[in-house]
Amino acid sequence: MSPVPEQAAQSRKNEKVGLVVSTKMRKTIVVEVSRRVAHPQYKKVVSRRKKFYAHDEESQARVGDTVRIIESRPLSRLKRWRLAEIVRRAALVGVEDTETSQPEASRNVERAT
Repeated sequence: MSPVPEQAAQSRKNEKVGLVVSTKMRKTIVVEVSRRVAHPQYKKVVSRRKKFYAHDEESQARVGDTVRIIESRPLSRLKRWRLAEIVRRAALVGVEDTETSQPEASRNVERAT
Protein backbone atom coordinates (compact mmCIF):
# COMPACT_ATOMS: atom_id res chain seq x y z
CA MET A 1 0.00 0.00 0.00
CA SER A 2 1.50 3.34 -1.03
CA PRO A 3 1.66 6.30 1.39
CA VAL A 4 -0.93 9.01 0.95
CA PRO A 5 0.55 12.24 -0.48
CA GLU A 6 0.55 15.11 2.01
CA GLN A 7 -1.43 17.38 -0.32
CA ALA A 8 -4.22 14.81 -0.65
CA ALA A 9 -4.43 14.53 3.14
CA GLN A 10 -4.62 18.34 3.43
CA SER A 11 -7.44 18.62 0.89
CA ARG A 12 -9.80 16.43 2.93
CA LYS A 13 -9.95 19.00 5.72
CA ASN A 14 -12.92 21.32 5.74
CA GLU A 15 -12.26 24.97 4.80
CA LYS A 16 -14.41 28.04 5.30
CA VAL A 17 -14.08 31.70 4.31
CA GLY A 18 -15.44 34.35 6.63
CA LEU A 19 -15.06 37.75 8.24
CA VAL A 20 -13.04 38.36 11.42
CA VAL A 21 -15.37 39.89 14.02
CA SER A 22 -13.14 39.76 17.12
CA THR A 23 -9.44 39.61 17.96
CA LYS A 24 -9.71 40.32 21.69
CA MET A 25 -8.31 36.96 22.80
CA ARG A 26 -4.64 36.07 22.65
CA LYS A 27 -3.84 33.88 19.57
CA THR A 28 -7.56 33.46 18.87
CA ILE A 29 -9.85 35.09 16.34
CA VAL A 30 -13.61 34.82 15.95
CA VAL A 31 -14.65 34.32 12.32
CA GLU A 32 -18.25 34.76 11.16
CA VAL A 33 -19.14 32.63 8.15
CA SER A 34 -22.28 33.57 6.21
CA ARG A 35 -24.10 31.29 3.80
CA ARG A 36 -27.34 31.58 1.85
CA VAL A 37 -29.71 28.62 1.92
CA ALA A 38 -33.27 27.96 0.81
CA HIS A 39 -35.78 27.70 3.64
CA PRO A 40 -36.91 24.06 3.89
CA GLN A 41 -40.64 24.84 3.85
CA TYR A 42 -41.04 28.22 2.16
CA LYS A 43 -38.14 27.95 -0.33
CA LYS A 44 -37.18 31.59 0.24
CA VAL A 45 -33.43 32.20 0.28
CA VAL A 46 -32.33 33.19 3.78
CA SER A 47 -28.93 34.11 5.17
CA ARG A 48 -27.42 31.97 7.92
CA ARG A 49 -24.44 33.03 10.05
CA LYS A 50 -22.21 31.01 12.34
CA LYS A 51 -19.19 32.02 14.41
CA PHE A 52 -16.06 29.88 14.57
CA TYR A 53 -13.13 30.25 16.95
CA ALA A 54 -9.83 29.90 15.09
CA HIS A 55 -6.19 29.76 16.18
CA ASP A 56 -4.03 32.64 14.92
CA GLU A 57 -0.47 31.88 16.07
CA GLU A 58 1.16 35.20 15.05
CA SER A 59 -1.95 37.34 15.76
CA GLN A 60 -1.78 38.70 12.23
CA ALA A 61 -5.52 38.94 11.46
CA ARG A 62 -7.44 42.13 12.26
CA VAL A 63 -11.12 42.87 12.68
CA GLY A 64 -12.76 43.19 9.26
CA ASP A 65 -10.30 40.95 7.42
CA THR A 66 -11.64 38.20 5.18
CA VAL A 67 -9.85 34.98 6.13
CA ARG A 68 -9.75 31.29 5.22
CA ILE A 69 -9.87 28.89 8.15
CA ILE A 70 -9.13 25.17 8.07
CA GLU A 71 -10.30 22.37 10.30
CA SER A 72 -7.82 21.11 12.92
CA ARG A 73 -7.62 19.03 16.05
CA PRO A 74 -9.32 20.46 19.17
CA LEU A 75 -7.07 23.22 20.51
CA SER A 76 -9.31 24.31 23.41
CA ARG A 77 -12.90 23.98 24.54
CA LEU A 78 -14.20 25.99 21.56
CA LYS A 79 -11.31 26.16 19.07
CA ARG A 80 -11.35 23.52 16.32
CA TRP A 81 -10.08 25.69 13.44
CA ARG A 82 -6.85 27.45 12.53
CA LEU A 83 -6.08 30.39 10.29
CA ALA A 84 -4.93 29.23 6.86
CA GLU A 85 -4.56 32.59 5.10
CA ILE A 86 -5.78 36.16 5.00
CA VAL A 87 -7.76 36.50 1.78
CA ARG A 88 -8.35 40.28 1.96
CA ARG A 89 -7.21 42.89 4.46
CA ALA A 90 -9.68 45.33 5.96
CA ALA A 91 -9.31 49.00 5.09
CA LEU A 92 -7.70 51.00 7.88
CA VAL A 93 -10.03 53.83 8.84
CA GLY A 94 -9.09 56.70 11.13
CA VAL A 95 -5.40 55.86 11.46
CA GLU A 96 -3.30 58.98 12.02
CA ASP A 97 0.40 59.59 12.21
CA THR A 98 1.29 60.13 15.89
CA GLU A 99 3.90 62.80 15.13
CA THR A 100 1.50 65.10 13.27
CA SER A 101 -1.37 64.80 15.74
CA GLN A 102 -0.91 66.28 19.19
CA PRO A 103 -3.07 65.78 22.26
CA GLU A 104 -5.50 68.60 23.00
CA ALA A 105 -3.76 69.56 26.25
CA SER A 106 -0.36 70.13 24.61
CA ARG A 107 -1.92 72.37 21.93
CA ASN A 108 -3.42 74.60 24.62
CA VAL A 109 -0.07 74.90 26.42
CA GLU A 110 1.66 75.99 23.21
CA ARG A 111 -0.95 78.71 22.55
CA ALA A 112 -0.67 80.06 26.10
CA THR A 113 3.10 80.69 25.86
